[in-house]
Amino acid sequence: MDSSKIRNLAIVAHIDHGKTTLIDSIFRAAQTFSAHTQVAERVMDSGALERERGITIRSKPCTVEWNGYLINIIDTPGHADFSGEVERILSTVDSVILIVDANEGPMPQTRYVLQHALSIGMKPLVFINKVDREGADPNNALNLTFDLFFELGATDEQADFPVLYGSGLNGWAVKDLSDTRRDNMDDLFQAIIDYVPAPDVKPDAPFLMQVSTLAWNEYVGRIGCGKILQGSIKKGDPFVRVSTQWHSTDHTGDDWSITGSENAKVTQLWVTRGLDRVEVEEVHAGDIVWITGPTEIDIGDTFAAEEIADKPLKPLAIEEPTVSMFFLVNSGPFAGREGQAVTLRQLKARLQREMHVNVSLRMEDLGRPDGVKVSGRGELQLGILIEEMRREGMEFCISKPEVITEVKDGIKCEPYELVTIDVPEEYQGIVFEKMSRRKGKVKNVANQDRGLIRIEIEIPTRGLIGYRGEFLTDTRGLGIMSNCFSGYAPWAGDLVTRNRGSLVSLDTGEATAYQLENLQSRGVLFISPLDPVYNGMIIGESSRPGDIPCNPTKKKQQTNHRSATKELTTKLDVPRRMPLEKAMEWIETDELVEVTPQSIRLRKAILDELERRKARRFTAANTVGAEQ
Repeated sequence: MDSSKIRNLAIVAHIDHGKTTLIDSIFRAAQTFSAHTQVAERVMDSGALERERGITIRSKPCTVEWNGYLINIIDTPGHADFSGEVERILSTVDSVILIVDANEGPMPQTRYVLQHALSIGMKPLVFINKVDREGADPNNALNLTFDLFFELGATDEQADFPVLYGSGLNGWAVKDLSDTRRDNMDDLFQAIIDYVPAPDVKPDAPFLMQVSTLAWNEYVGRIGCGKILQGSIKKGDPFVRVSTQWHSTDHTGDDWSITGSENAKVTQLWVTRGLDRVEVEEVHAGDIVWITGPTEIDIGDTFAAEEIADKPLKPLAIEEPTVSMFFLVNSGPFAGREGQAVTLRQLKARLQREMHVNVSLRMEDLGRPDGVKVSGRGELQLGILIEEMRREGMEFCISKPEVITEVKDGIKCEPYELVTIDVPEEYQGIVFEKMSRRKGKVKNVANQDRGLIRIEIEIPTRGLIGYRGEFLTDTRGLGIMSNCFSGYAPWAGDLVTRNRGSLVSLDTGEATAYQLENLQSRGVLFISPLDPVYNGMIIGESSRPGDIPCNPTKKKQQTNHRSATKELTTKLDVPRRMPLEKAMEWIETDELVEVTPQSIRLRKAILDELERRKARRFTAANTVGAEQ
């Protein structure tokens, strides 16, 4: 197709503002699927975890045709932990549709993705979504969006953006709210054709493209995806893969160099049509394509014809991870009972396979014989990876998430988050108290005129670890909290996020109702009668600081003086079940989460009580020696 008839754009927004739902309506309006085809809701969320959680985890391209135009649309994640997907996708497209919820207005991730789009010179289209919902205020949402554009330094041309109003769920869009039509998306399609520029390409120049997305196939290895900037290429044609790397952490200027090159031939070529990846023989300038051939492919690699291979493109800027944890081999006594007890070699191989497609993850081998350090954008991103691995049948242990610090000008710095909280007025006091205890600083407070208060707080990333569960409890489930990485700032000092110890089992066996009834007065239990426990396993949260060793397998003394109905009087509270995310947040630095396909268990890193005491004395002696 002539490149002037191609439009490449991404849909970006804060989480739950309706990106994937809008694409559903675009598919229906463009009649991408035949009438008899059954199409699932949120068709772009193809992964099992994406469907369960209702979030987009990985960017995915799709294609629709309208009035002779080919529109390539890329659906992007809205959660801050997956913003690495958004950063590199923007290099592939020519514009973005920024979706803003008519009720909530711009949120932290709206600011983040818009800032990236403006910084590379894009002119976004703004879609005010959910205007037909109760409490929606599209005019206020538009005014706040204008303010955000100017706050982020938009040029006059960028700030003169086209605006559409509509409902992604009900499938309509209009240019003017006074328009009574509520039955089609024609205004949105026409705005895309009119305002999204055609790809700025050179059809007759030598072949050139840059890899912005990766896929992995067991048979062909890595697959690189990107937009062809100039020229064309056929299956079997030779080209050169050139790798580049930044030297500076701010990814600005010309502080980068070529790190390697490889001569290759095109093995396979694909383009996207609808939702499907279709293999083709030849691709041209302006197409978004998938290519195999080189033995290794990385994000930012330049694919070029041999005559221009000495002038590669500038590498893509991908922000570094902010949170890390250790992935460890399961050394507990129940290893191998519920899944595949993996070795360190197998654990590394699985993580390496993940890094083939997820460039915002890092894996470091620090010489530990039992595990490796994995770093990512946030605890949710790491939690998704852990959940995928356990569903594959793997067993392993993970440590408490820790933030990654930097030293700037001799000052220790840590990552900070910008948090936006919508909470009923009666709960704002407890939110302020908890946030201040976690070193949060209030940036702004605004009344939402619906009995809600919007609070903007800047807080260290480690202050948010473990708070989400507390926040929902404190606000009776009525509060909404979202966050976005805001940068590095000086270390805020020590935080005390958990002031209670653990109930730790001293024996291995099955928990008994008789003993659990005695133990529940000492804290909150995580287990039920007949649950298997082992020495060093955490069975509950103590009601006071410090760990309490206990024996949950103890049985009642047998005598011949016993009432037939005595056992019926045993009363146990409902145990607190610890899902994966909650367990990651709850544990301390000397504790681990044991992950299996069937269970999530909490345990001490050192299982034996005597060994733990020796380790504590050794640590205390080293601390005193260092202070002296």
